[in-house]
Amino acid sequence: MSSLLAVTDRTFEKEVLMSELPVLLEFSAEWCGPCKQMAPDLLALARELEGKAKVVTLDIDKSPMIPRQMGVQSVPTFVVFHGGRPVGGKVGGMRRAELRALLEPFLPRAEGAIRPEELVQLLKAGRVSLVDTREAPVFKRAHLPAAINLPLEEIATRLAELHMLPATPVLYCRAGDRSKELAAKLAEQGLPVAYLEGGVLGWEASGQALERGD
Repeated sequence: MSSLLAVTDRTFEKEVLMSELPVLLEFSAEWCGPCKQMAPDLLALARELEGKAKVVTLDIDKSPMIPRQMGVQSVPTFVVFHGGRPVGGKVGGMRRAELRALLEPFLPRAEGAIRPEELVQLLKAGRVSLVDTREAPVFKRAHLPAAINLPLEEIATRLAELHMLPATPVLYCRAGDRSKELAAKLAEQGLPVAYLEGGVLGWEASGQALERGD
């Protein structure tokens, strides 16, 4: 993918309203400075979410009908479509993490995945126990609130500790990929656990704080 899919008044229904995937639509213009600045982030997001969501752009000067119908008054304006209807949006320049957050509620999810916002509520209710699977020195520098440390390489020999936790274990790592794989393996062994989507990076990107060592 070398560029974003450009949607027009003629292709809007097919590419956006009829899409089986959630769609992030950018209303832009050639003269829009912030749009040009955000272009690399939008393209990177489109590549990251390929097969899970679509990220497309529409030039309001070349295709004025759709933005007029939707009441678009400035660019960039972003609108998320899901199931053929607008379900969210925001006006103005944003970072990649903010753009992804617009799509996040509508992305397909793996079994056992928990988003940072959901985890906050589960922690408040005392329904989960956090397990940091990173190496001990990294854990000591900074970790999620009230987490215990079971390094990934040691979990196979320390499964009893997972069973003894007071609530459902939620695994996490730096970016979420390794804990996702581990959660799937443990589920196959009859030990259902959840994992934090996006890991520590996703937790911080959502605005949540870490506990830091001395």
